[in-house]
Amino acid sequence: MSAQLKKVLLLGDSIRMGYEPYVREGLKELAVVTAPEENGRFSSYTLWGVNLWIKEFGVPDVVHWNNGLWDLHHEAPMIEALTSLEEYIRNLKRIINELKRTGAKIIFATTTPVPADAIGRSNAEIDRYNEAAIELMIKHGVEVNDLNALVKQDFQGNICEDRLHLSEQGYRKCAVQVMEAIKSNLMV
Repeated sequence: MSAQLKKVLLLGDSIRMGYEPYVREGLKELAVVTAPEENGRFSSYTLWGVNLWIKEFGVPDVVHWNNGLWDLHHEAPMIEALTSLEEYIRNLKRIINELKRTGAKIIFATTTPVPADAIGRSNAEIDRYNEAAIELMIKHGVEVNDLNALVKQDFQGNICEDRLHLSEQGYRKCAVQVMEAIKSNLMV
């Protein structure tokens, strides 16, 4: 039966890893959901791995992908983000190019917010990176799934105790929104 199902590839950091099992379960009747076991970390790591993962899992029909939390992290004593905004956008553009070569429908998820007093990351910077990424996605005809806005709707309920990752509720809500975005692209 799975030979008739569409193939979905999930790429991204630990936020993706958190909602992945719910997406896999929720779409099991519609698609084979694949994803690397490892964390996609920052955009340069995803760029490095994207073709390896496509070779491993096969050409997908739909890709849902995110990067950002690692890219804009300021690892003390560093003052600058691990990935400058310019480099981040360059990496995202190259990832888009690699994904477009597969013919897959591409969905990019915005970076989720952090608490106002977070160490090493700020929502102002997350917003700047998201705005630039959204502009790039629109320019290249890539759908945007705004997980940032979703998590902000009930930030306290959606963030976990480590103040970076999502709570069970947050992962489940993101999974529902991810599944809806994927379903709309599977039906085309």
